[in-house]
Order: sequence, then structure tokens, then C-alpha cells
Amino acid sequence: MNANRWRILALGLGMILLTSAYKRIHSADTMAQTARAFLNSLSAEQAARTRFPFQDDERFFWHFIPSDDIPKRYGRPRKGIPFLEMTPMQRHLAHALLSAGLSQSGYVKASTIMSLEEVLRQIERSSSGRRDPEKYFFSVFGEPSDKEPWGYRVEGHHLSLHYTVVNGKISGSPLFLGANPARVPSGPMEGLRILAREEDLARDVMSALDSAQRQTAIVSKSAYRDILTAADREAALKGQPTGLSASKMSGKQRELLQVLLAEYAHNLPEDAAQARIEQIKKAGNDLHFAWAGSVERGGPHYYRIQAPSFLIEYDNTQNNANHIHSVWRDFTGDWGADLLKEHYRSSHK
Repeated sequence: MNANRWRILALGLGMILLTSAYKRIHSADTMAQTARAFLNSLSAEQAARTRFPFQDDERFFWHFIPSDDIPKRYGRPRKGIPFLEMTPMQRHLAHALLSAGLSQSGYVKASTIMSLEEVLRQIERSSSGRRDPEKYFFSVFGEPSDKEPWGYRVEGHHLSLHYTVVNGKISGSPLFLGANPARVPSGPMEGLRILAREEDLARDVMSALDSAQRQTAIVSKSAYRDILTAADREAALKGQPTGLSASKMSGKQRELLQVLLAEYAHNLPEDAAQARIEQIKKAGNDLHFAWAGSVERGGPHYYRIQAPSFLIEYDNTQNNANHIHSVWRDFTGDWGADLLKEHYRSSHK
């Protein structure tokens, strides 16, 4: 395809994404359109490394460590195609695909998280190539369409996004966002806290609790070293809620908890975020807020919010509590498991 045609295609995709800011567009349609455009831009060799059958176990592989560390831990490279190996046009189309799976604020978070690799490179004075904002990989599973299930993954250091699309419905979990440094200590980006609201809104909840409630919410005096779900295929803690139940909170305290939950839900585009809001509403007061570690700013801390159907974890302990890991997991819906179960049941009636 010639360069002019690609420019027209990119402009068209840009208009789709711009229009979605003013008019609700079904996110599944936007995802499929941008995924097809991205795949069509790839060479045969690039496509072979990017495309996987939908049923491939690779779809369930995920981790948020640097891409250079994957072979050391797993004896294999991170799969997919990275920005590093794309042409400028392909990078634009890849960013369109990244954007299609996120809200505006979610896309800002993801893009900034990638840029922190350059901050780390400068802090560490590293020339090894381990810190590289272009080492974020794209993989597509199945054929992007509205007819059969398909999905895609965007992954690299501190970013792991997984989408499954089934009959126009979207699963966006696991969804991992991290930040190192959580607060940039120096340089042109000094003071930047890209995941500030994830911390500050949780502190608002803690500050609103009385001493007895706080004692119940704090499940450990020491913060955990990392999120407890790690990068496991199945989320931990299912059916094991601890901490302070929302049923024991005042109306104002529950409102603050809802604001925190909404921050996580609204990382996804509008219709997918609304599905998460419905999950939250369905949980009602069957929500538990748990805290571990210091309640003072600057100290190592961890929190989680658990409902029957989902788990949110946040941890900030590494690098003198300046290194955030956060994740949304669905106990029965990661990688679209619940959507696929319904799809296959309906198709075999």
C-alpha cells in the first residue's frame, strides 16, 4: 500500500478517535478497525510475530517486568512486535490501537508510564538498552471482527493491557499500570506523579475512617513487597475478603470509596468503563477495603479493594516507596472468561 493511502487511513483513524470524544462510538468497533489497520500495515515477517490464534496459550501470558528481563525469568522473549521495530507509520497505528482500549486519562497514564523508561535510563545512567520507551510489544489474537472472539495485548515494563472482544462486549482485564519513579525526583519532569490519584484517593478513604474502622482496615503493619496476585493466571484471594466492609462505612466514607473505584474503572473507554461501574454497583456494600503498611506519606504502603467479582491491588514499597504497582483483576472475567462462557453456551443451543 502506498504512502499516500496510509496517510489517508491514518487520518481516518484519527477522526474516528477524535469523534469518540464528542459522540459515543462502540469501543469494540473502534478496536477492530484500528487492529485491522495496524495488522495490514505490517510486513509478512512482522505479522508472523504479532498474530496468534485466539486459542493460543500465549494469550494468557503476562508480566510487567522489563522486556529484557523476560528471557532471564522465562527462558523466552516477550512476544509480539515492539515500537522499536516499527516504521513511523506503524507506530502511529499502534498508538491508535493503544488509545482504542483506553479512556483519554487512561491513554495519558499509559503513554506517560512508557516515557518513564527514559527517566529511569537517566537516573541509572544506563547504556545497556534495558530502559527503553520503545520496548512495548503488541500482539493480536484471532481475527479482529464482530463475528468471532478476538483480543489483543499491549505490554512492557509497568504496562500490561489485555483485551478480549466477544459479541461487541469488552473484557479489559488483567489491567496493570505501574510507575517508577512514582514521583519523578529531578529533571524536566520533576514532581510528576502519573498515578497520583490512585494514591491520593485511597488516602482520602483512610483519612475519613475513625480509629476503630482504621484498625479493622489495616490488615498488616508492614506493607507487602508486591501485589499479591503477582502475574499469576488466576487472581489471588478469591472468596477471601479482609479489611473493612463497606457495610461498616458511613455514607460519606462509601462515597470516597466509590470515587477511588471509579478512578480504576475509567481507565477504560466509556462503554467498557460503564460495564465496570455496573460491576461495582452490583457489589453494593459487599466491598472490602484493606490497607497494609504505613499510613504516613512517603512510607511503604499497600491497599486493595475486593468484591465478589473483582480485585484491585495497589502497592508502593520498592525504591523507598517511590515505585507503584497497581492492577484490576476479574475473578471470573479475566481474558473474557465469563463472556466466552456465555458465547459458547449460546452458540451451542
